[in-house]
Amino acid sequence: MNQLKWRNAKRILALALVAGIGVGAFRLAVRKQEDAAVYTFSTAKNVPVIVLDAGHGGMDGGCSSAAGVPEKGINLNILLNLRDLLSVSGYEVVVTRDTDRSIHDSGIEGIANQKSSDMDNRLAIFNERSNAVCISIHQNQFTDPKYSGAQMFYAPTNKDSERLAQKLQGSFHTRLQPDNDREIKQCGKELFLCYFSKNPTVMVECGFLSNPEEAARLTDEAYQRQVAFTIYAGLQEYLAG
Repeated sequence: MNQLKWRNAKRILALALVAGIGVGAFRLAVRKQEDAAVYTFSTAKNVPVIVLDAGHGGMDGGCSSAAGVPEKGINLNILLNLRDLLSVSGYEVVVTRDTDRSIHDSGIEGIANQKSSDMDNRLAIFNERSNAVCISIHQNQFTDPKYSGAQMFYAPTNKDSERLAQKLQGSFHTRLQPDNDREIKQCGKELFLCYFSKNPTVMVECGFLSNPEEAARLTDEAYQRQVAFTIYAGLQEYLAG
């Protein structure tokens, strides 16, 4: 491993240890990173741009836990941790938002119109680059509180989205949620960003805020770092081919 990769690897290890993932998972991620060096550290034309989206924001809080914690802040915290991991690995990272805000056009009135504008602008960021890989971070909710576990959603409109979803789902099962036997799920136009994105895109539902135990974990900053590292490691495996 050359000096640049080793310096980045040490910074990733520090973040991984803070996340509570452990050295074993770190070594696997670094090994995958070495396999994927063509993406991260060599020929510039092959380096993908990673586009991260924190679902909701501003007037749109998303779903909420039983304790009233809105989804939007959890999504953002995970995104910021994931952005840092990817940045120190040498990737160019673009985010749809890095604060608690909607990105609708100025002058738009009415919540419905603002939400429509916000989604259009997020999609434009997803499609701005032809070599992007896009991840939208969300939390799930259901009427029955017994359900838990992360699940990946993808659209059939890009042939690589399914493989990206499989790698991310596998990373959650291997590294963070060993009892999670959920399968990836194909979506339609109801998941606007996934369906209309021209690049490989996955919506990551990190867990269920309707499940009290999982909601407590998802609102914990240490666990949010673990989720970010889990997504990071799955993305590295996807890029390794």
